[in-house]
Amino acid sequence: MIPAFLTSCCELISRLEKSVGSEGSCELDVWPEFQNFTGDVISRTAFGSSYKQGMRIFQLQTEQARLIIKSIKSIVIPCYRFLPIRVNKRRNEIDKEVSALLRGMIMEREREMKMGNVSNDDLLGLLMESNFKDFQEQESSNATAMTIEEVIEECKLFYFAGQETTAILLTWTMVVLSMHPNWQVQARKEVLQVFGKTNPDFDGLSRLKIVTMILYEVLRLYPPVVFTARCVDKATKLGDIILPPGAQVSLPTLLIHHDPEIWGEDVDEFKPERFSGGVSKASKNQIVFFPFSWGPRICIGQNFAMIEAKVALAVILQHFSFELSPSYAHAPCNVITLQPQHGAQIILHRL
Repeated sequence: MIPAFLTSCCELISRLEKSVGSEGSCELDVWPEFQNFTGDVISRTAFGSSYKQGMRIFQLQTEQARLIIKSIKSIVIPCYRFLPIRVNKRRNEIDKEVSALLRGMIMEREREMKMGNVSNDDLLGLLMESNFKDFQEQESSNATAMTIEEVIEECKLFYFAGQETTAILLTWTMVVLSMHPNWQVQARKEVLQVFGKTNPDFDGLSRLKIVTMILYEVLRLYPPVVFTARCVDKATKLGDIILPPGAQVSLPTLLIHHDPEIWGEDVDEFKPERFSGGVSKASKNQIVFFPFSWGPRICIGQNFAMIEAKVALAVILQHFSFELSPSYAHAPCNVITLQPQHGAQIILHRL
């Protein structure tokens, strides 16, 4: 899927180059840029030939996410108290349109698969192929195929989880590297040593040690999802505690990632060298870094997100240097994901 990543990167760089213009530098909020970029990536990799329909889904779910934020505001801010009825009506309209678009794409893909006229080189194709095999086998085994409604929900989740979280990771990475120009210089030097001015490839990405350390440290300091919630389905013993069925358990990622007893007194400092020996040696306890959750329900898109972020960061470092704008106000805010409350204003300089 790296070619699809690179296509989206080229469009991102073109937009940034246009903003920079003949002056060679400009100020812009990189957060919306990364939201558009990651939405574009998801549309290409998830839906392939149905890319335009995929982008429509991205636009609708972006609007839906904003409506959810308004709903949250309506609970705590008096001036928003008349919003819920209008917001809920629009959210229902969006949900119906997204489901209709996905159902049409899925049914069309099913017809193509039955006729043998489809290559499963995108995520929807891989999901449909796996489900089609389960459907064929379920009569002779215990395999259980997903219904169309379940496939639709999987597609919605992949969009929401994959688009927003990677955009947040790239945004905080740009902010942090603007705050620590020495690490920006080191990362650019590594990228140019590995790729020069050519497009990143899969083998080269695995050699980006400094870039990987930087991304891990950003994920530690600013995990896109600040906590993970789980429901216990059977009586479970945890140390001296017995958790009954139905108990809700919250794993506070942000709190644990900032615990000085685990990471040391410099826990709030940006120090990518923590990860020079890998994740297992970065702290006193190896199972305390989990920006993608952990265990059997770890995020299935972890590798996808990390490769996407490496490609995007490498291409940006090849083309631009950057610094914080005087108008930037550092205010991480948890609204579903850990977002920059006032945006991420960066000054770009063409190299």
